[in-house]
Amino acid sequence: MPPSRGAQEGLSISQLIVDTATKMGLSTSTAWHIEVCKKEDQMAIYASKQVLLCVLLLSSSLFSLSYGRSSPSFRVRAANLGGWLVTEGWTKPSLFDGIHNKDLLDGTEVHFKSVTTRKYLSAESGGGTIIVANRTVASEWETFRLWRSNATTFQFRVHDNQFIGLDTAGNGIDIVAVSTTPGSQKFQIVRRSGDPSRVRIKAPNGFYLQAKSEELVTADYKGDGGWGDDDPSVFTITTNVKLLGEFQITNGYGPEAPRVMREHWMTFILEKDFTFLASNGLNAVRIPVGWWIASDPRPPKPYVGGSLKALDRAFSWAEKYDIKVIIDLHAAPGSQNGFEHSSSRDGSQEWGKTDESIKETVAVIDFLTARYAKHPSLYAVELLNEPLSLGTPVDTLIKYYRDGYNAVRKHSSKAFVVMSNRIGAVNARELLPFARGLQRTVIDVHYYNLFWPEKFDGMTVQQNIDFINHDRSAELNQITTANGPLILVGEWVAEWQVQNATKEDYQRFAAAQLKVWERATFGWAYWSLKN
Repeated sequence: MPPSRGAQEGLSISQLIVDTATKMGLSTSTAWHIEVCKKEDQMAIYASKQVLLCVLLLSSSLFSLSYGRSSPSFRVRAANLGGWLVTEGWTKPSLFDGIHNKDLLDGTEVHFKSVTTRKYLSAESGGGTIIVANRTVASEWETFRLWRSNATTFQFRVHDNQFIGLDTAGNGIDIVAVSTTPGSQKFQIVRRSGDPSRVRIKAPNGFYLQAKSEELVTADYKGDGGWGDDDPSVFTITTNVKLLGEFQITNGYGPEAPRVMREHWMTFILEKDFTFLASNGLNAVRIPVGWWIASDPRPPKPYVGGSLKALDRAFSWAEKYDIKVIIDLHAAPGSQNGFEHSSSRDGSQEWGKTDESIKETVAVIDFLTARYAKHPSLYAVELLNEPLSLGTPVDTLIKYYRDGYNAVRKHSSKAFVVMSNRIGAVNARELLPFARGLQRTVIDVHYYNLFWPEKFDGMTVQQNIDFINHDRSAELNQITTANGPLILVGEWVAEWQVQNATKEDYQRFAAAQLKVWERATFGWAYWSLKN
């Protein structure tokens, strides 16, 4: 999940521990230890100079660590290892710094405004016909999503998912958006030296696009003019939504991607992190992985090999420090939600639209379970993270969950099978009847006081805490049944939209959440260990 806002700078870890222990009435010897995303005992400061406060609070005195027990009496207290084997740009923004034209990655939404018509290029009717230059405001039809071939060459996808190209069935110079497949027609964005917001667009025929009029855009300009406002081949470019996921970083770096990713995998999560987790009472990790890991060491491009070795290392460290592992399939083929953390190329949600994508995903679950089924640290396999309800019918999801469950059971009768609820406006109990008929199943829910501006923006500190104590508590009660699947709060965070919150405010917010999440029958996992 992406970040929000932070709190104050420069608070020491030791002071946070002491203050929290005092506030909760605990002695410092049984304090709820706090790990702030830190370097040299300082809080990590995001590029905006606001601090991301990632608070892990737990009390080793509140539960016994009976490793290996599979009954509900063993409660997962976990940290997510987010941003490691599945890239999320906010977790480590500097990963993208070496990419040329890093503002033009796959999925970036761009707008082109003609300097002569002073109107935006637009896919007429959202796609399926010609490109025009007659819109005064940039909205959906005026948005082009980039498919990057290299640092300067792209394909453009329009609102209705067609790709723009030359009208080869006509005069060969008109620009249309009719193809539903990428094809071979690629366009080059040529930026003005010293002013990257001023561009020309070179078509596959070697000529440049020009807005001859508001209704006629053609590729027949030689591009031998200047960059003035009287040149019909000049456009100003602005960017809107940007994705910073695994596809963007690997395709963005191209040949350099293996070096960049392997260095990240070797340095972002280390053995000392498992030492820290174990010494502070955490008993599990939830590790997000992508579907391409099953093809390691030679996954399909643009992905690169090496993440499987990193996962193997994590299992070794987990065994050494008595930590259980939940493998979480965070990114499925085609993306199950269109977000960067599911490695969507351009924000599209393609997973589940074909039987083939489901079969491919089941094969990934089969691979992972077969590899780790006999490992003493494997505790659970999560079949899919956060499928978006808008593009995932519940019947499709249940069919996949049944097949995924059977794939796990083929190799393990002990590993719990975790099934994520759909995100969006859905009935939180919709999976209960299905999961109730299976053995050792878990429903995963994610609770954030974020990402819903109409609800959470403007809430005070106390209103956020009250929402946890009342609304979230009721939601958890609603899905917890005596004879149903266990419940995992698989993602939560001590972050919100409160302005100028104090350290004590954050501690109260975290403590309120932990008090409620402790009732989750399978346990909880904090998002995330590091950023």
